[in-house]
Amino acid sequence: MKQLTILFLSVCLSACIGKKKAVKKDDFRSVFNGENLDGWHGDSTYWSVKEGRLIGEVTPETILKRNSFIIYQKVQPKDFELKLEYKISETGNSGINYRSKLMDTIPFALSGYQCDIDGKNRYTGQNYEEKKRTTLAYVGEKVSIPPMPRNISKNRLRNNVNKNCWQTRTILDTLGSRLQLKSHIKSNDWNKVHLIVKGNRMQHYVNGVLMSDVLDLDTINRVNKGFLGVQVHIGPPMKVQYKNIRIKY
Repeated sequence: MKQLTILFLSVCLSACIGKKKAVKKDDFRSVFNGENLDGWHGDSTYWSVKEGRLIGEVTPETILKRNSFIIYQKVQPKDFELKLEYKISETGNSGINYRSKLMDTIPFALSGYQCDIDGKNRYTGQNYEEKKRTTLAYVGEKVSIPPMPRNISKNRLRNNVNKNCWQTRTILDTLGSRLQLKSHIKSNDWNKVHLIVKGNRMQHYVNGVLMSDVLDLDTINRVNKGFLGVQVHIGPPMKVQYKNIRIKY
């Protein structure tokens, strides 16, 4: 009986070890410690840490004249994946910037790609290029951005924006209707974002659903690496919360 018991325990132990070996680390590392703003730089009027959350808040007394970012300064990743959770008030407008440049003339400002987030879920998941080409892909679009001529002037670039959307783009496919995609997003509750940014392709997932997919072939205007940051937007009072911010690169 003792030998059978030992044999049984040995088999169980081997099985457990086998399972342990089969578990793979996901290689994501935290960029927000949940305790303070170590590594982040932003205006303390709007950004704070509470109960493990990075909080951006605009009150009636602190209405913004321009968008304000809190910027992660320790890395400027090129190809990466980013995962986080967010919760935003109904009047809120925010976004996750990546491969972005610091604006020299405006404090706490970024120029670059953004995964848009808003409380009414009209834009959540779209690809918006802050302070540059504006909307590259609306929610539900798979888009290709073709090259622009090398000799094009800045004025002509501005003329290529109409109704806050970059006009030189090709819609390759649809990912679903806006109404259908919106149904996967929770209002005034926690949602999960997963960004996959590799080469010149950028995919924005919300709660596991692909919301926008951009192939940027515009070698003049695209950027291959840069800062990460999250935003509070001009408009009415709002609150956005972020947690479990993790990156793999």
